[in-house]
Amino acid sequence: MPGGPAPGSPAAGGPATGDTAAGGPATGDTAPGGPATGDTAPGGLAWPQTGPGIPDVFARLWMPHRMAYLKGENKPTESAGGETCPFCRAPSLSDEEGLIVARGRVVFTVLNLYPYNGGHALVCPYRHVADYTELDPGETAELADHTKRVIRALRTASNAQGFNVGMNLGGVAGAGIAAHLHQHVVPRWGGDTNFMPVVGQTRVLPELLRDTRKLLAEAWPPPQHASE
Repeated sequence: MPGGPAPGSPAAGGPATGDTAAGGPATGDTAPGGPATGDTAPGGLAWPQTGPGIPDVFARLWMPHRMAYLKGENKPTESAGGETCPFCRAPSLSDEEGLIVARGRVVFTVLNLYPYNGGHALVCPYRHVADYTELDPGETAELADHTKRVIRALRTASNAQGFNVGMNLGGVAGAGIAAHLHQHVVPRWGGDTNFMPVVGQTRVLPELLRDTRKLLAEAWPPPQHASE
């Protein structure tokens, strides 16, 4: 009705979208004898859907926090380090604030703020260098050691079944922050590639980053050898 409340709003006497009505299911759940909101009704017509305003057959998973990534928030605008580089800034924060899993002598391991999968970690040198060939022998050795340790920690904490490990060197190779070298360690599980990332370009993460960081920090293994 013109000037009246939207269907499903509290003013109309009904529950807000996503809330549970008295004696009834939440919007988007399957009502007794009926399909979920957003499913196709008999005859090919879409069931009413209040959220986007235009009825159709698609359900929606709202991910507004990803807008920060799309807008390039916290992405350095120049090759210099310091406060403009998140990998230079993270070690100055507490482990909880910086999402740091472990600190070494010349490298550290941190969670990816925009993960491909739950537990997606990055191994970074403290020194602001862009290319793998710029690492000195100590940095190269400790980067490899942290890579092994975070793999073991992910297996312990989350029973990861496989891993993608590697670097993107340079913007043309896909590096989001090309100015500061970082090695990706992405845990994998059977069935983790499905319609959400393939069609929707969205990952569904089951755990808050701060909780993942705590679990990995607690599972961080000691050196394999006394000399490490």
